[in-house]
Amino acid sequence: MCGISGVVYTDRSHPVDRELVRRLTSTLAHRGPDSDGFLFDEGAALGHRRLSIIDLSTGDQPIYNEDRSKAVVFNGEIYNFRALRAELEGCGHRFETASDTEVILHAWEEYGDGFVSRLRGMFAFAVWDLRHRRLLLARDRVGKKPLYYAHDAERLLFGSELKAIVADPSVKRAISLEAVDEYLTFGAVPAPRTIYQSVQQLPPAHYLVWEAGRVRLVEYWDLTYSRVPARSEAAWLEEFESIFEEAVRLRLISDVPLGAFLSGGVDSTVVVAAMAQASDRPVATTTVTFDERAFNEAPHARAVARSLGTDHQEVVVAPRAVDILPTIAWHLDEPFADSSALPTYYVARAARQRVTVALSGDGGDEIFAGYEWRYGLNLLEDRIRRRIPGGLRRGIFGPLSAVWPKADRLPRPLRWKYLLRNVSLEPETAYFQDLSRFTPADKRDLLTPDFRRSLHGHDPFQGFRRHFDRVRGLDHLNRILYVDLKTWLANDILVKVDRMAMASSLEVRSPLLDHHIIEFAATLPPDLKFRNGKAKYLLKRYAERRAPASVIHRPKQGFSIPLAAWLRTDLRPMAEDLLLSERALGRGYFQPEVVRGLWGRHQERTRDHAHQMWALMMLELWHRLFVDQTPGAAPAAPEPR
Repeated sequence: MCGISGVVYTDRSHPVDRELVRRLTSTLAHRGPDSDGFLFDEGAALGHRRLSIIDLSTGDQPIYNEDRSKAVVFNGEIYNFRALRAELEGCGHRFETASDTEVILHAWEEYGDGFVSRLRGMFAFAVWDLRHRRLLLARDRVGKKPLYYAHDAERLLFGSELKAIVADPSVKRAISLEAVDEYLTFGAVPAPRTIYQSVQQLPPAHYLVWEAGRVRLVEYWDLTYSRVPARSEAAWLEEFESIFEEAVRLRLISDVPLGAFLSGGVDSTVVVAAMAQASDRPVATTTVTFDERAFNEAPHARAVARSLGTDHQEVVVAPRAVDILPTIAWHLDEPFADSSALPTYYVARAARQRVTVALSGDGGDEIFAGYEWRYGLNLLEDRIRRRIPGGLRRGIFGPLSAVWPKADRLPRPLRWKYLLRNVSLEPETAYFQDLSRFTPADKRDLLTPDFRRSLHGHDPFQGFRRHFDRVRGLDHLNRILYVDLKTWLANDILVKVDRMAMASSLEVRSPLLDHHIIEFAATLPPDLKFRNGKAKYLLKRYAERRAPASVIHRPKQGFSIPLAAWLRTDLRPMAEDLLLSERALGRGYFQPEVVRGLWGRHQERTRDHAHQMWALMMLELWHRLFVDQTPGAAPAAPEPR
């Protein structure tokens, strides 16, 4: 992994502040601790921080083409680079390095901007044409690697992380209130928006062309669902096995030590099983453990490790991990409410002590329908909707949901009133409600009148509706999976994994998110993903041949922390400060009495508001790290305690 940054000015005679470019790039040192490199051109500069993975001796960046008229800085891995290199050499291109980076440059020369669709990997890169002053930025299909930019008539500034952009004191840090609203809804700020009004994310599966001060965005890939001729389950399984095991083999290419995360769940198990099959030595696996039994997957991970003969290690996560929260918030760059970032940070840090690259099972849930309660309830709701006319549904189930016993100590998706409510709604609206940390009704109570007025009727679900509209003709399960791929996966799961791994300079590779596997899964009949209430049917059939049945068919546990209990014990002092202090309540976002009510009911154990309070805590912590500081100062990383 690496970090990239740069600036291009519309006026080629505009001076480039070299020290500023070096400072922007240095904020990314954790992404690339091994070396740095720069290109300084007329009215343009590129910066790079390198984590050496492939071609340790000659892979430093920027890399140039033969006549040094084009250059590239790159973050990620191109897994099909050897095949592309052979193809390009056949076209007459000469290579000076053995790295995958150089393939990007020659492919751009040979095939033009559309070459991005030929790449198989995870990536964010910038290629600069010195002669024609033309810049291309690109990001991988599902958004594994981040890329941010700020653009105006004078220049375009880009970087792998937001902190590289706002390290330039001339970038305005005005907070986007729409982004705050979307954060409260989803627990993360969805692309292309960021927490700052002046900065955007390049969306996954897009490239950006800058030329003469103008910007053009192009979507180069989208997932399509096509019907294929009927075939047996065995034939589907055979095809998956071929594609998946190839994806794993490609991700074993490395000139540095390599291992895997192992949670004891299906996804990480199949990845480690395929690694073990392709490796001539035991796979180095890492898992996290908790003292609280309900959250501890370590015994299942141990069973898999024994079965596959891995070199296994465990790391304990305890409530004192609160000491690391400021560091985690700094690496996340934006408010981020997924509390599993904390164990992800610890497992990545532990893995980095032995390896530089780790494979993970990320993507299995979103590609093969792994959230049993979520997809199961959605499918049940959809069956009821299709059998009862809309007016009748709304007339019966809407009122029932308001009076049904609440069972408020249960997680929200398990309360019957939410099933009844969702049946009375249209599918998209029900999906949005389930996705929300704070529903529209919650926010009407929580937000101050001034904040609500400043939003001017902003709809946080507008972007999600566009994704739903793209797949309007699909069956209900595949519609939800498509939207999850475009939103939940890109905005939450992959952000968490990338930032927490990069905090320890660890590269994480996700075979289940190879786009060949994603496209294969799009052709699967729905009942090979979710059958009779059982999630990830085909993936489990593959796993049955390779791991203990007790692991494969146990209930899904999820990668989470005992947050509700910690907020009543070890985390309580910090939480009270972040939620209830005069400093926190003085931001002007929230009604103080509503925040106090959430906290009080949680402490009294009459309600479980843990995830809502965590979202408010992380928003406040972000403000303290990135807003409450000397104007124009670069955000400084807190030291872990």
